[in-house]
Amino acid sequence: MSGFFGVASKKDCVFDLFFGTDYHSHLGTRRGGMAVYGESGFNRAIHNIENSPFRTKFERDFEEMKGNLGIGCISDSEPQPLLVRSHLGNYAITTVGRINNLDELVKQAFGAGTSHFLEMSGGNINATELTAALINRGSSIPEGIRYAQSMIDGSMSILILTSKGIYAARDTMGRTPVVLGKKKDAYCIAFESFSYLNLGYEPFKELGPGEIDFITADGAEIVVPPSGQTKICTFLWVYYGYPASSYEGLSVEQMRYNCGDMLARRDDITADSVAGLPDSGTAHAIGYSNRSKIPLARPFVKYTPTWPRSFMPQNQTRRDLIAHMKLIPIDDMIRGKRLVLIDDSLVRGTQMRGTADFLYRNGAKEVHIRLACPPLLYGCPYLNFSRSNSSMELIARRKIAELEGSESEDRLAAYQDPDSPQYAAMVESIRKELKFTSLKYHRLDDMIESTGLPCCKFCTYCWNGKK
Repeated sequence: MSGFFGVASKKDCVFDLFFGTDYHSHLGTRRGGMAVYGESGFNRAIHNIENSPFRTKFERDFEEMKGNLGIGCISDSEPQPLLVRSHLGNYAITTVGRINNLDELVKQAFGAGTSHFLEMSGGNINATELTAALINRGSSIPEGIRYAQSMIDGSMSILILTSKGIYAARDTMGRTPVVLGKKKDAYCIAFESFSYLNLGYEPFKELGPGEIDFITADGAEIVVPPSGQTKICTFLWVYYGYPASSYEGLSVEQMRYNCGDMLARRDDITADSVAGLPDSGTAHAIGYSNRSKIPLARPFVKYTPTWPRSFMPQNQTRRDLIAHMKLIPIDDMIRGKRLVLIDDSLVRGTQMRGTADFLYRNGAKEVHIRLACPPLLYGCPYLNFSRSNSSMELIARRKIAELEGSESEDRLAAYQDPDSPQYAAMVESIRKELKFTSLKYHRLDDMIESTGLPCCKFCTYCWNGKK
């Protein structure tokens, strides 16, 4: 995942850009970047933030950069923003999304006359650079954006900084948010709606699917109107989104509370306390506790001074180790207790198994796991939600293959039905392997009901394979 922020102001924009971008740090851990346009033209800085927060790495740039227009990003993948010189003029570009047909598009670009792409250290093509190459095939930036989005198999939201203003484009299916804020003499563009509130902006509008706006300090002009149906990622509420953010008019915190409430309605467990796996499980646990009347507790606390972000590092084994190291036990809240633990999701199962072992080692009598979404059956083709190279890395898919004797997708529908014997067998197999006392997932219908919005507005591909 990645996040971006942009500012168009009649005054210097760097203060707002710096802190607005920093407010997206929960969305990525590899690269951070800012680009501004001012009297001296374009200025850009990109830093590796794998071992240091965004603010620390960009403090010097914050002091030195000047300009009234700017864009910034937090990226979990490629370095950006990029500076581009083309027949459309000079511009800076940053993106949020995923390109599944990258090799095909690179081949087409070479055939159309593109001479080269800069290879990143991992040997991959920078997806933002490829997006810029596609945009440059248009006769204007808006036309180029529409062309690029039509050619990309996946999802792509885009910010383009020019000398006159900023183009903001939401992906054609609205899978990720693009929101605008305003204050006197300035407008901003953000992925996370909370990111501009402490900077003095107030909500202005959300872009619709496929919408392209041109933003200046005087306002936002719709260049390409929204079209089609929104299919926003449901995981933004369940997991990725920051609690203070709001998407499609619904706050992350409220939706998570609703999920916990719905989980408790279908549960009859007897326990001494309920806890959320910090941080995304906390609001789910509050909703569960209030509905079930099981006391809310904190059997462990998260040590954040040196490990503030759960995504780091990139290596899966080391990420699991760090996730364990961050949880500090509180003995008298664990020993001899029957615990209900709520987390947002279960991907491979390695971290949750470690957490359960951790609780048992610290004296827990029972560990009941409740999950705020259904079993994950498909890797996300749009937002790089999981770093899985194969769907078979997902514990639910692996268990289905064991039960069926093959990796065939023909029988997956039966395992998506929470009332089927196949579903029950899958969940029980997962429970046994991870050594939970009991295990229950949120139902897909209940999860959508937790939003209070029509189901047609959501992307649910990772649970049911429907695009």
